Amino acid sequence: MRTALLGLLLLVAVTTAAADETPHVALQPAEGDFVLHNFEFRSGARLPELRLHYMTLGHLVRDRAGHATNAVLILHGTGGDGRQFLRPQFADVLFRPGGLLDPARYFIILADGIGHGHSSKPSDGLKARFPEYGYADMVVAQHALVTSGLGADHLRLILGTSMGCMHAFVWGETYPDAMDALMPLACLPVQIAGRNRMWRKMLIDAIRNDPAWQGGDYPAEPQTALRTAADLLLLAGTAPLVAQQTLPTRDAADRFVEESITRSMAGMDANDLLYQVSASKDYDPSARLESIAAAVTWINSADDFINPPELGIAEREAKRLKHGRFVLIPASERTHGHGTHTWAELWQPELSNLLDRSARPAH
Repeated sequence: MRTALLGLLLLVAVTTAAADETPHVALQPAEGDFVLHNFEFRSGARLPELRLHYMTLGHLVRDRAGHATNAVLILHGTGGDGRQFLRPQFADVLFRPGGLLDPARYFIILADGIGHGHSSKPSDGLKARFPEYGYADMVVAQHALVTSGLGADHLRLILGTSMGCMHAFVWGETYPDAMDALMPLACLPVQIAGRNRMWRKMLIDAIRNDPAWQGGDYPAEPQTALRTAADLLLLAGTAPLVAQQTLPTRDAADRFVEESITRSMAGMDANDLLYQVSASKDYDPSARLESIAAAVTWINSADDFINPPELGIAEREAKRLKHGRFVLIPASERTHGHGTHTWAELWQPELSNLLDRSARPAH
């Protein structure tokens, strides 16, 4: 799957190059597609059929009034898909029997966002004629999937990583009564600017300025553009301490780069990637953070290239959350840079605390 390979590259960088992607716990997700007819994007463009792919674990439970009580929505990052959360570093920690998100207790929703995984995307055939989408469009479609598609009128928890972290903030502002708790991992609730925007623009420009891209109508993938994109994604996802320890020589680092880039380029589509990275253009929840009603535990890691702690943004903005808590995980041999968001053992105590403090009284 194209986006799954890209998601793996950005998600875990150095430390999971040899990781087993098969969960060790026994999971049998249900899989399906939800189609939104005549979907209108914020730009005014319409798509006759917008397909959202999803997987679910467990069964939906309702209270006496018919409201969902145990639905959990987990949102992936740029270039990823819902299947990434079945990897051992996430699934074996949270979805195991007795785990914090044991499917025997919770109805877990793993959705592929617009433009990702098996959901509708440019590479399905429309190429650059596919409507441009933003994070607001993605969240509206997710809400339709959850409510109309899966019948969950309320969410116990939304947990999001990277782009999914940003989507969690958008959910909290757009649908403030839709969830009990939010756990955004690895993002900032402000417009993407500074170095974060710089590397994204470099990636976008690399694709658009490659003559082989041909305005998005290429007969073969533009290799120069994809090489530059893969380079930037690999660098953005690495953790400096772990990289230095696991790649201690020049030759080891060079070999790792070549092997990683070759592997990731084989799974890329230039238009899909361009749209995925460009989608953040409408993201800026900073004006309405006070409107978030849910309990929030927001977690970043200190070795995150994309969201460096020295900016001081997280500490400043966290004060505006009514029921919010910000946690910065110190860099160590156990952290994974930006990809720390998916190594659940590093932050599961905070998830336990969030679930406890956001629990509704039993009726």
